[in-house]
Amino acid sequence: MNKRLLIIGFVWPEPNATAAGKRMLQLIEAFKINGFQITFVCTAKKSDKSVDLHNLNIQTHHIKLNDSSFDILLKEINPNLVLFDRFLTEEQFGWRVTGNCSNAIKILDTEDLHFLRQARHQAFKDNKEVSQSYLVNDYTKRELASIYRCDLSLIISKYELNLLIQTFKIDDAILLYVPFLIDPIHQNTINSYPYFEERNNFMCIGNFKHAPNWNAVLYLKNKIWPLIQKKLPKAELHIYGAYATEKVQQLNNKKEGFIIKGWADNAENIFKKYRICLAPLQFGAGLKGKLIDAMIYGTPSITSKIGAEAMHGSLPWNGFIADDIDDFIQKSLELYQNKKVWVKSQLNGVAIINQGYNKQEFSDALMNKVIEISNNLDNHRLKNITGIILDHHTLQSSKYLSKWIEEKNKNQSFKTT
Repeated sequence: MNKRLLIIGFVWPEPNATAAGKRMLQLIEAFKINGFQITFVCTAKKSDKSVDLHNLNIQTHHIKLNDSSFDILLKEINPNLVLFDRFLTEEQFGWRVTGNCSNAIKILDTEDLHFLRQARHQAFKDNKEVSQSYLVNDYTKRELASIYRCDLSLIISKYELNLLIQTFKIDDAILLYVPFLIDPIHQNTINSYPYFEERNNFMCIGNFKHAPNWNAVLYLKNKIWPLIQKKLPKAELHIYGAYATEKVQQLNNKKEGFIIKGWADNAENIFKKYRICLAPLQFGAGLKGKLIDAMIYGTPSITSKIGAEAMHGSLPWNGFIADDIDDFIQKSLELYQNKKVWVKSQLNGVAIINQGYNKQEFSDALMNKVIEISNNLDNHRLKNITGIILDHHTLQSSKYLSKWIEEKNKNQSFKTT
């Protein structure tokens, strides 16, 4: 097969700010190693945290919504593989890909299931358990439709893969489990970790724009940390994350040992200073990049069932999993003070990374699946009749709505000149 990959990004990748940014660069690396010529396009503005893709020999273009200039660009690139970064970009541009490059394989990288995150967030606000009525929301309809319209969807969590197959009856032929792609941790790396005695204090990290992260910070500030500090008055909790607004900075309190550090310019150096990473996530979905980093850099963690969901299989956790607040605090004290438990937790994290996130294994599985679909594209699509139907109707409805918006924008532009 020819190897021209077009990636339509929801945002420009920010690998030092978000787990989604790291995930995107991992996928880019996997395709580059396998000889793909890559073009990355996006409607969003770049930020000071956006990675320079040109340094990776990747062509980039800024594109517009509801503008036929993208059709021209599509024909110029002539991709045989198109990767949508989250279902929102597939909604916006999938119909144009179908109309202009019908033989291009369409792949959706879900990042995490947005409808699951939305359901859990709403249930949390309502103080209820997540039920079927929460799971079937407007995001569900849109995201599942997007999955059906694509030839393949990459699912980052086994929990989410099982949810799609068992609850929503999605054919596993159009799904592929691809978690974070990580190099194995070797013994020399483990030997280089700072010792228990060389590490102090607690840390928490996460993009403040992400609702589960912000909620976790407030939970720590108001409920958890005051009780830990009573038992460990010399310890501090340092909070890191991108986009620390004024409301975040207002939480800083040196007397309480609750310190807002903000932007983390080097995750490795930061993680290796601390004894424990705290992540009391109360809602969310997917795999948690902060907990992956904690394992990679030898920092045991304490998190919730939601935080650890689908991340460790049957292996023991890199620390403790606790939802009850008293249990969370007790486990935090134990892990902070007990060297033997701490060292064992650190090694648990290494085992989880090495057995569950092998870069080569999952990269190979992705490339083999792409080749399999490419060699049998027509039959692959014929087996997904729901996708064919949705593609047809979306092509018609989205096409004419977009053209109407484009004409409206042209008329408004003409009137203002």
